[in-house]
Amino acid sequence: MLGSLTGLILALSAVLAAPPSASASASADIPGVDEVVTSSNVKHLANVPKSGPFAGPNALGTDIAFTGKYAISGNYLGFTIYDISKPSAPKIVSMVNCPGSQNDVSVAADGKLLFLSTDSSRSDDSCQSTSKPLSDPTAWEGIKIFDISDKANPRYIKSVETQCGSHTHTLVPGKRGSVYIYVSSYILPTWLVGSPNVGPDCQPPFDKISIVKVPLKAPTSAAVVATPVLFPDGGNPGNPGQPDNPVPGDDTWVPTTGCHDITAYPDKDLAAGACMGDGALFDISNPERPKVLTTVRDTANFAFWHSATFNQRANKVVFTDELGGGSAATCNPAIGPNKGANAIYDIVGKGKRAKLVFRSYYKISRANADTENCVAHNGSLIPVKGRDIMVQSWYQGGISVWDFTNSRRPKEIGFFERGPLPAGFPIGGTWSAYYYNGYIYSSDIQKGLDVVDIRDRRTDSGKRVRLSELNTQTQPNYFDRH
Repeated sequence: MLGSLTGLILALSAVLAAPPSASASASADIPGVDEVVTSSNVKHLANVPKSGPFAGPNALGTDIAFTGKYAISGNYLGFTIYDISKPSAPKIVSMVNCPGSQNDVSVAADGKLLFLSTDSSRSDDSCQSTSKPLSDPTAWEGIKIFDISDKANPRYIKSVETQCGSHTHTLVPGKRGSVYIYVSSYILPTWLVGSPNVGPDCQPPFDKISIVKVPLKAPTSAAVVATPVLFPDGGNPGNPGQPDNPVPGDDTWVPTTGCHDITAYPDKDLAAGACMGDGALFDISNPERPKVLTTVRDTANFAFWHSATFNQRANKVVFTDELGGGSAATCNPAIGPNKGANAIYDIVGKGKRAKLVFRSYYKISRANADTENCVAHNGSLIPVKGRDIMVQSWYQGGISVWDFTNSRRPKEIGFFERGPLPAGFPIGGTWSAYYYNGYIYSSDIQKGLDVVDIRDRRTDSGKRVRLSELNTQTQPNYFDRH
């Protein structure tokens, strides 16, 4: 999540994180500062450090999109385009300085267009904007559109303002040469952040998304075409927890006031939403009118439903819980194996009768130091026919490759990890780790772009699957493409 304001990060940490665990801090298994360790089947091929305007510790690396031989990585201060034609030696092609957290990215139109999420109140929609108070009615936030036909010279061509900004976004193909952008944004409760988290166009109850339609041949005509209410009953009301909990956060979960992330599987006409207090399954056969098929809650272990990933057959969904907002040390014995974890659900039944049935949790077993922010974060499938294998970021917990073919017994099959950051860094670790054309690409908050190779009989067949474009929140059908 890592919301727009430092105060939000600190508030989430204070409310949802556990106290320090001496046993985790003292563990001899924790790597040294910045030391890289991997499983025997994983090799670290390359690292391209953040540079130029993004070199500082407050320029946080975020999401990645892929088109052709390029990887495009978001950053709180803009985005970077890399040439990855030689995965062991990626090269920076261009950097665009355009502040506006958290600058999640996606690409469309055969790599000609890039969409950028802005989720902080700005003085205007330009790349020279400055911060403004959330309460200012003239403040701007939403979607920015760039023409990246020339990867060395991206051009900013259009903005679309959206209610509550754009924390994340998801592309859904439309008809007649168009694409829809599902814009996810939300409101955090006052009891969590310590002050009202609302603005003039961002008032509770906020139970909707914004849908932007983009004609791909006329992207400057992009506009909001719908703001469907997804949770007319208000969704999960949330619970601020009990002050005498032995482990803070045990009974704390946020209300459903918007969605954090939506993953679409267009080939199946489905989407899965991680909507703060609820996990949801949607019918998106009419992209302008998504319909909720079913919802699920976990008030025992989930604090913040963060993201979702389907398996290839779309009969399972992996939901993540971003306990601590991404800034807390939750991969330690004090928190345990079920909080801040993935939850695996089987989809049982079809159409309107579909239900999400819980099967198990998955969390990395390697204990982190109490200085390391660690929790389940962004990942993608590795395209292995007949098996469900995923690569996933865990912030300073590193990258985990894990198998959930048996949804009741998930297991890790490979990993990449760095030791704790040197003193003085506010936050770090891998934000997103995705598999693209045979390799794992990771956007590290502080370290830049990493390229990792896994060689394992269980994943090697994935190297034969080639894509021309990948936005992981728009899942492709790897094996039944039309």
